[in-house]
Amino acid sequence: MSLIKSISGIRGTIGGHSGDGLGGVDIVKFTAAYAEFIKRSTGGKARKIVVGRDARISGPMLSHLVCGTLMAMGLDVVNIGLATTPTTEIAVTHEGADGGIIITASHNPVQWNALKLLNSRGEFLNDAEGKQVIAIAEADDFCFADVMELGHEYRNETYDERHIEMVLNLPLVDVEAIRRADLTVAVDAVNSVGGVIIPKLLRALGVKRVIELNCEPTGHFAHTPEPIPENLTQIAQVMRDSDADCGVVVDPDVDRLALVMENGEMFVEEYTLVAVADYVLSHTPGSTVSNLSSSRALRDVTRAHGCEYSAAAVGEVNVVTKMKETGAIIGGEGNGGVIYPELHYGRDALVGVALFLTLLAKSGKKMTELKKGYPQYAIAKNKITLTPDTDVDAILAAAKAHFSNEEINDIDGVKIDFADSWVHLRKSNTEPIIRIYSEAATMERAEQLAEEIKTLIASL
Repeated sequence: MSLIKSISGIRGTIGGHSGDGLGGVDIVKFTAAYAEFIKRSTGGKARKIVVGRDARISGPMLSHLVCGTLMAMGLDVVNIGLATTPTTEIAVTHEGADGGIIITASHNPVQWNALKLLNSRGEFLNDAEGKQVIAIAEADDFCFADVMELGHEYRNETYDERHIEMVLNLPLVDVEAIRRADLTVAVDAVNSVGGVIIPKLLRALGVKRVIELNCEPTGHFAHTPEPIPENLTQIAQVMRDSDADCGVVVDPDVDRLALVMENGEMFVEEYTLVAVADYVLSHTPGSTVSNLSSSRALRDVTRAHGCEYSAAAVGEVNVVTKMKETGAIIGGEGNGGVIYPELHYGRDALVGVALFLTLLAKSGKKMTELKKGYPQYAIAKNKITLTPDTDVDAILAAAKAHFSNEEINDIDGVKIDFADSWVHLRKSNTEPIIRIYSEAATMERAEQLAEEIKTLIASL
């Protein structure tokens, strides 16, 4: 059993003894701690929290516990039901709420679930705030409300339509261009909330034909939910066998977007942000941000437009902080997470779909032709499973020492920049693993860099 408390929220496998996994007691404790944190942050004036969830089979159980606990803490709950992470973020600001909880473990397998914690801006708590919530939970330093001060639950399931309308109203989203292009789009939503909202969005955008794969939100994932090539064989085959122009793949909470080309090959999730940023920069020049584990292609495209690029530590909240600091007009993460502040400061697959399809429609090109126009890099994504006695700090220190003659960035793990490649190793915020990402001109060289790191770790 696993329970991970990090900047990405409280995440764990369902069941087990308290403290070993994400069991009932843990859910109540951390929800109560979050409510206490919000009440203290607002000087006791907090009254309302938004709650949304993905379609995981454990979702209804968590939702009952979370909503009940918030009410027991004296807070009203706006329950928006099945909803994407970005939809829930938007709902927080529209409701004028004091915060929000998204019940989702994102790309993790079905046995996992999590509490993602938002502030009143609909953005994730930062590291210091998250640590306050954890400290309150571990000290049991929260107080439930008296009977006459209990909160109430209200349901509002209109936010899918509101989210879609906001996307359609963006100046750079051209519905008429998409309609004229007469596109066919295939969608794999891995049996979660994307299966509800993405087909609705596509039809609202003017897509004439939508091929739906795994779009029933049962929570029984048709394949491992992380939208990476080895998990996307079904939609790849559909793309090869049909006349579809674009394949759209989202993770269970729809904050990540992967694209599949008309020949069944991956556009590569790293290039989701690259393509969308290229389109945005061609109309509204400005700075960009991505995390340290993202492709150099965004930096190259940004500089080609005469603009400035900055790197942030991994994690949406870190990217958002850097975007605000630099005034970036677009940013995100190489896992397919597009953040477009014109809509809101959160990774949002819906805005990624709308901007990419506008680009595709206006270009008059096939996806394979578009991809060839971007800087060509290959990125390898490896990982090493941690054991309880793994000394991550020692591993990172050894990597820094081994590559001391190279350019090192240690704001998040260790990233070693070479002239024509890089490798980044860091402890995951969401799984008990060390991630090893490497990028070079060829996949062979990228994998070679990863193997060098693995050999170094093994020697320890």
